[in-house]
Amino acid sequence: MASTGEVGCIGEDYYDALLKSMISVGYTIPEKNILISAGPVETKASLLDAVKQLQENGYKIFATKGTQEFLDKNNIKATHLHWPDEERKPNTLDFIKEKKIDLVINIPKNLSATELNNDYLIRRGAIDFNIPLITNARLAKAFIYAFCKFKIEGLTIKSWDEYV
Repeated sequence: MASTGEVGCIGEDYYDALLKSMISVGYTIPEKNILISAGPVETKASLLDAVKQLQENGYKIFATKGTQEFLDKNNIKATHLHWPDEERKPNTLDFIKEKKIDLVINIPKNLSATELNNDYLIRRGAIDFNIPLITNARLAKAFIYAFCKFKIEGLTIKSWDEYV
């Protein structure tokens, strides 16, 4: 038997509870630098409002080529980082290893060997260097909204009966 690591928290609203649950399993609120590799165009489009929110809150966005180009076309500044298998700088793995990234959002685009290998290396790097990793667009949007809306010092802890 293995634990799935699931946790439940109660909050003033969905985002308050989500942020508390993410923190309780070891996620941290990003300080300034976020790496996004958003996969297919539909996913990139679905993350657009959340990425705008990051920009409005002073976060610096780093992105793989396709995501960076998509964001640029939508007036969001993002710094291009090369794929792990490219021997070019700046490289995603270098930024991860040097702890220059505070959150990794990595959503696979397709099942090609190159795509899967690069995505694996990014995710493995995030885990190895203890950088929060999100691989689901819906969770990424909710987490971004939550940490942009709430500050850690503003989270409340109440007894069970106060949430009625």
